[in-house]
Amino acid sequence: MNRSLAPDRLAALVGDFPRAPAYRGLREALQELIGDGRIPLGTRLPSERAVSDVLGVSRNTVTRAYADLVAAGFATARQGAGTYAAVPLDRRRAHDHALHALGAARPQDGVIDLNCAAGAATPGVAAAYQRAVAALPAYLASDGYLPSGLPALRALVAASYARRGLPTAPEQIVVTSGALSAIAIIARALSRPGDRLMIESPVYSNAIEALRLGGARLVSSPMADPLGDDGWDLDAIEATLRQTAPRAAYLIPDFQNPTGFLMRDAQRARYADALRAARTTAIVDETLQPTCLSGDPMPAPFAAHAPDAFTVGSASKLCWGGLRVGWIRAPRDAVDRLIAARVQMELGSSLFDQLVVAEMLGADGILAARREQLRQRRDALAQALRDHLPAWRFRLPDGGLSLWVRMPHGSATQLAADAERRGVYLAPGPVFSVEGGADQWLRIPYAKPEEQLVQAIRVVAEAWTAGPPQTAHRRRSPKRLIA
Repeated sequence: MNRSLAPDRLAALVGDFPRAPAYRGLREALQELIGDGRIPLGTRLPSERAVSDVLGVSRNTVTRAYADLVAAGFATARQGAGTYAAVPLDRRRAHDHALHALGAARPQDGVIDLNCAAGAATPGVAAAYQRAVAALPAYLASDGYLPSGLPALRALVAASYARRGLPTAPEQIVVTSGALSAIAIIARALSRPGDRLMIESPVYSNAIEALRLGGARLVSSPMADPLGDDGWDLDAIEATLRQTAPRAAYLIPDFQNPTGFLMRDAQRARYADALRAARTTAIVDETLQPTCLSGDPMPAPFAAHAPDAFTVGSASKLCWGGLRVGWIRAPRDAVDRLIAARVQMELGSSLFDQLVVAEMLGADGILAARREQLRQRRDALAQALRDHLPAWRFRLPDGGLSLWVRMPHGSATQLAADAERRGVYLAPGPVFSVEGGADQWLRIPYAKPEEQLVQAIRVVAEAWTAGPPQTAHRRRSPKRLIA
């Protein structure tokens, strides 16, 4: 059911907005409130007459402000029903390949796509394909359907968990067509339409849609201060679990996407205890776990604290996005249920791609080279931001594939539109939220070559400088200098 915003509440939120001219000041105030989530998406705004009365402005002023808000994509007008908070549709539904998902062609020459937190294939992929071709004939006499996955690959994945201190049998591994497929399969196996699933906010945008596929009701659990040190607000998480009792909780403890936080062992233990008390099952996304760039020891897998957890992994982030191979590590007694849910969606994953991934996981030095490449690109992006956008703030993560960057003022959605016209595609904060908000944030991946990253930031800086002037009272000082 849509929420309605009372006129008095709107007046309190917009405060003493600029009135020269008043329609523009009101529109900017409302856009910021919708962008940062204080007016949630889908909220019905008060009628023009009610706003006119409570703010002491003409009805024409409110009409113009609402019309401009709709034109900017931050509201929708429904004939006879009112005006509702929104964010631009193509941005709200965007994901890693949003600008091409609607049938658009490949990026034009000169365009830098920073929607996508993935780069070219890791060196060694071509050689792995050649070895896989040599291995393929041994499988051609079979039907090629392997609902659980290629046995050799399952054994390699199980061994990787054992090396991290989590004993795992190959029978606990189910190979899928990528991490998103794995998430959707788990959600289907664990929940029914209408069940609550808790999800972090901000969070990987594709996961939002994957979890919604089965009709789940998503419950948002906000992360802690993105410029702080804790990452997860465990007090708030425990309260959300007690109040909503979700069937499952989706979390990214290893270099959380998009914030880059790494959950410490003590946090994992406390989080697992809270899930156990609420009888909530963890869906743990570990796709970024191999991207540790610091060289420091990694915490134990979350499933070491929560034996009933379902853990998702993928070859795409470190090997190549064209390899659509992921996997699930499941409790032994849940594997049959997973496979039953899986065959309703797909009969199996590409056997040839599984052979390639098995070759990649069995090779030496490939992942180390990829991590070194990412470390150099992360540092190049961070330096470009310091050089060209020194007022922007971010934490330098120890892993992952992107920076979560805070603008000092203005709308990230609007800046993304401006940058797109200049040939750089960006993913603004609202894309990574269930209910909108975070419109002063951008996720900027560092998977591209250094020269492209530096050029992209120069273009973004030009768009930022050329943007509409901001009124002084709308600006906010960053909490502290991070980078």
